[in-house]
Amino acid sequence: MQKLLSFLADSERCFVNFIRVAIFIVMAWIGGLKVCQYEADGIVPFVTNSPFMSFFYNNSGKTAIDENGVTGEANKGKEVAQYKLHKNPEGKMVKANIEWHKENGTYVFSYGLGAFICLIGLLTLLGIWSPKIGVIGGLLTFGMSIVTLSFLITTPEVYVPNLGGDMPTPAYGFPYLSGAGRLVLKDIIMSAGGLIAASEAARRLLKKN
Repeated sequence: MQKLLSFLADSERCFVNFIRVAIFIVMAWIGGLKVCQYEADGIVPFVTNSPFMSFFYNNSGKTAIDENGVTGEANKGKEVAQYKLHKNPEGKMVKANIEWHKENGTYVFSYGLGAFICLIGLLTLLGIWSPKIGVIGGLLTFGMSIVTLSFLITTPEVYVPNLGGDMPTPAYGFPYLSGAGRLVLKDIIMSAGGLIAASEAARRLLKKN
């Protein structure tokens, strides 16, 4: 037990670098996928509902009548957010929806966001060798994670909806996270990792001065 404790205590720097590698893998992988149609379509609910990002889209705030009940039978004939009528499930291609996303600026924005996310991952990774770059990368990771976590407040899709059925829905709305919500919540770990990486890099930087 003593050897294990000593190993853990003496390996702090290695573990911090492991955090950097892990952040890079997540950022590079997810950022790289932003060039794919399904991933670009998938982030639309987050972006269009965000007060920090909605201006990047051309159709944010626009509404339309759900004539066919696409968003649920309860909404049939009602006015809904326009993006909800143009969702492409992962693995499905609907030409009309893709044309809407092109007009919305969905794909252009996704390419830019993906490049930025990859850059943050790279800066964080470079903190292994450059503390100055590491501070920047760690703080950017923290900042991006805070923006992502704000989706828990602004995006309706992060909570389980009440779609009805032949019996009552007992668990919907806050705090019942949907698949999207559970994915977003994990960014609290990324925010902590970014601060740890930035803190360790700052300590090295101060030792040099």
